[in-house]
Amino acid sequence: MPGTKKSPSDPGISDTAVAAKTGKTWTEWLRTLDQEGARRMTHREIARHLRLKHGLPSWWTQMVTVGYERLRGRRKKGQTPEGFSISANRTVAVPVARLFSAWNNPKERRGWLRGDRLEISTATPCKSLHAAWGAGRSRVAVMFYPKGAKKSSVAVDHTKLAGAKEAAKMRAYWAKQLDSLQTHLEN
Repeated sequence: MPGTKKSPSDPGISDTAVAAKTGKTWTEWLRTLDQEGARRMTHREIARHLRLKHGLPSWWTQMVTVGYERLRGRRKKGQTPEGFSISANRTVAVPVARLFSAWNNPKERRGWLRGDRLEISTATPCKSLHAAWGAGRSRVAVMFYPKGAKKSSVAVDHTKLAGAKEAAKMRAYWAKQLDSLQTHLEN
């Protein structure tokens, strides 16, 4: 939709939400953290500071720290200390056992996953798969959720990607592959 593109310095959570849960708006957090020396602190140091000095609970220390880093240009959307991460998901009209099998069976997976580079390390039937991707630097976690007897969903998290360009490439890749999976299973 035109005019709705988020700023590269989007903190990831609204001003209203952060103020409601922490008592400060983003403008107030920026001013406070700058005055308290956060520009020279690491991510971990900022989070610890927020917990100890401002009494924020763990989840909100991370939200405010990440938002601060984004607004100050120190972190991009999807960036973590280990690289970049992306997520994709799809709901399909098959039972969760069938969906899991389409991922876990290498022969079947090659039928819908173009360029299959998954090296599965652990699999919990109908719940999850964890895998290295390609040469093993990045990781893929696949979670399965039943949505009734004949419907289920899959969520893919691809982490430890080298940069924003690779993250964008993999976001498009997984969207296309999940379309392929859905076609494979529903036809």
